[in-house]
Amino acid sequence: MTSLEVNAQNEDSGPGGYAAARLLLLHEKERSGPPRRTALARLTDDWLAGLFAAAAPPRGTALVAVGGYGRSELSPRSDLDLLLLHDGTADKAAIAALADRVWYPVWDLGLALDHSVRTPAEARATAADDLKVHLGLLDARPLAGDAGLVAALRTTVLADWRNQAPRRLPELDALCRERAERMGELQFLLEPDLKEARGGLRDAQALRAVAASWLADAPREGLDRARRRLLDTRDALHLATGRATDRLALQEQDAVAAELGLLDADTLLREVYEAARTISYATDVTWREVNRVLKARSARPRLRSLLGGRSGAGRAGGKPPIERTPLAEGVVEMDGEVVLARTARPERDPVLPLRAAAAAAQSGLPLSPHAVRRLAATAPPLPVPWPAEAREELVTLLGAGEATVPVWEALEAEGIVTRLLPDWERVRCRPQRNPVHTWTVDRHLVETAVRAASLTRRVGRPDLLLVAALLHDIGKGWPGDHSVAGETIARDLAARVGFDRTDTATVATAVRHHLLLVETATRRDLDDPATVESVAAAVGTLGTLELLHALTEADALATGPAAWSSWRASLVADLVKRVAGVLAGEPLPDPEAAAPSAEQERLAIEALRTGEPVLALHTRDEHAADPDDSASDEAAPEPVGVELVIALPDQPGVLPAVAGVLALHRLTVRAADLRAVDLPTGLGSGSVLVLDWRVAAEYGSLPEAARLRADLVRALDGSLDIPARLAEREAAYPRRRGLTAPPPRVTVAAADSRLATVIEVRAQDAPGLLHRIGRALEGAAVRVRSAHVSTLGANAVDTLYVTRPDGSLLPPEEAVDLARTLEAALG
Repeated sequence: MTSLEVNAQNEDSGPGGYAAARLLLLHEKERSGPPRRTALARLTDDWLAGLFAAAAPPRGTALVAVGGYGRSELSPRSDLDLLLLHDGTADKAAIAALADRVWYPVWDLGLALDHSVRTPAEARATAADDLKVHLGLLDARPLAGDAGLVAALRTTVLADWRNQAPRRLPELDALCRERAERMGELQFLLEPDLKEARGGLRDAQALRAVAASWLADAPREGLDRARRRLLDTRDALHLATGRATDRLALQEQDAVAAELGLLDADTLLREVYEAARTISYATDVTWREVNRVLKARSARPRLRSLLGGRSGAGRAGGKPPIERTPLAEGVVEMDGEVVLARTARPERDPVLPLRAAAAAAQSGLPLSPHAVRRLAATAPPLPVPWPAEAREELVTLLGAGEATVPVWEALEAEGIVTRLLPDWERVRCRPQRNPVHTWTVDRHLVETAVRAASLTRRVGRPDLLLVAALLHDIGKGWPGDHSVAGETIARDLAARVGFDRTDTATVATAVRHHLLLVETATRRDLDDPATVESVAAAVGTLGTLELLHALTEADALATGPAAWSSWRASLVADLVKRVAGVLAGEPLPDPEAAAPSAEQERLAIEALRTGEPVLALHTRDEHAADPDDSASDEAAPEPVGVELVIALPDQPGVLPAVAGVLALHRLTVRAADLRAVDLPTGLGSGSVLVLDWRVAAEYGSLPEAARLRADLVRALDGSLDIPARLAEREAAYPRRRGLTAPPPRVTVAAADSRLATVIEVRAQDAPGLLHRIGRALEGAAVRVRSAHVSTLGANAVDTLYVTRPDGSLLPPEEAVDLARTLEAALG
């Protein structure tokens, strides 16, 4: 017994002595983790036992800890799960008084209490109706009173659990699946619930319950360590916040990491993700085994019926022989899993791990955990460079689509992936703090390969696409630009896998430029010849261009729903078409010589005639930018946005006025082109400003063109106070508690444009951001030629092509001053 526990006993059994001892224990730096949880449980046991004894309990009563407290796993703010058990012989009033003498001191201390009063028969009946109660009783532990009564209940409850396993385990499986659907996967969440999310403490408890049924057991390797890590993290979370919470919120992660002695919040998340991955994999394997056993049990009575009750059919005992279907050399299917053939010699066959994985993925079957463990323990390392068969098996595995994921997870669980690709360790379980990303870095790479598998018909070298997809973010484990670091790593890994020098260079180029197409298409002026020429120079060949096009789509689709849309797809397709023309030797059109479209000219004439703004709204579909797209005949066009064309007499303040009106009407700006058109008309010559905008409604339907025009007129004449209206909107804009957006950053982009100076603004997205930018540019007396808006999650990247009023580029010093002015205005 520790000195703290002795002091608690010596003081008295009242709340004061226990509270003081508890406080000292929780702030003892020498004890943490399992020792502290055990000590806290023992301290609480002694206190509650004292309360129970002081209440002079009748015969046939006992105080029982259940659930987490029954397992002696008390975190600083854990609930106390208690059962007052009685044999039914005592007076009800005496039992109620006993309960009050125990419950009220707990409540007086402010501790959360989950309590019940039952006889053994009532406890069994409640457990039969409520699965969660039954699970809690599996961990019942006597604290005080009639220990024999508790032992009898434990024995009966455990027997019930084993007898009812064929019915209760599917119920538990469904409960776990529903919770996972609701709470998400712990190993991929930026703010995970350590208890309820999939791979959390609830799933670890479910695995214990399955083991208690004797029907199946979880893989034990690393499981206790993973569970301990989640419990330690929850302890630190309780101490850092002072609250009973299981949610590891962003604003708490640094404090929790410090409490655990970890370097930073990323290190914390990575350890939590590792633990969750171990529990998730064990969960998958265990429930697969449970379902296999239950299916086999249900099939036996039918088989005996078909055989007329005769034993001896097939093998001894009447069991039919288990079929083993060959899948590849040394690999067979048996009982719904991929296992090693009896003749397999993994210690002599270094390609066997990849061959077995490829066969499993291609068959859509799970890899047996026993087979993976044997391969990890006995298969020799592959020679470097890999033989052609190993490289082909890797490509086959990656090309299997969705079936690749569980097979890859099985390889990762036993360390085979890191042995095959040593640089994988740096991205394993690495968090991505941009909320646009759905997955950790390593899972994102696998998901990108899954997406790329469906695009292999679009490229001449599917193998290079799949390997580039697997490696495109491999540099995120290193400091600096991940694309630059990734190019070097991908070059080494491609050579290791056995690609020749030319193919290795292609993979490295794809990794280096995997963001080039989407960033250029969404942030640069595609009518500027310098934009297209720079992409063509970086890509080099048509084969690499088609590879990058497919990789861009696969990467975005595997990132998350906010990263890809028909709008982005149309912009990238337009850029690819222009770059392909340059690589084929076709000349680029001169944007300065381009005449206004018929619609632009019509609107310009009307604006010049009336002296007021005129506009037109119409929807563009996904195939409008690429009429030669072969997919256009296979599906109905999907809207990619709305084109808004505005013409008005040239005057100051047009950009902020239009941007402000669009923001007030909840229209998101994607791109804006501005050009002055000189028109000789019967009404006399004049200069008209034509603005071609691409917009999308944030939600709901589009506003009427007449309302947009009316508000634009009011904005230009000053009767509509746009800044005040937007300030009201911004005040109501939802923000995450505890999160502070980084300050805006404005830079002069090295775009080599001959048409304009390119300014890039990175800022927190908010209503009217482009309006504020436009106001700052108006004050700086520069002219905007075009604007291109890219938004991912809460981050906006607005690219502005600006000139002096006479159309010339800004000198470098003026451009830098303009960037500083913009940054100050947005800050």
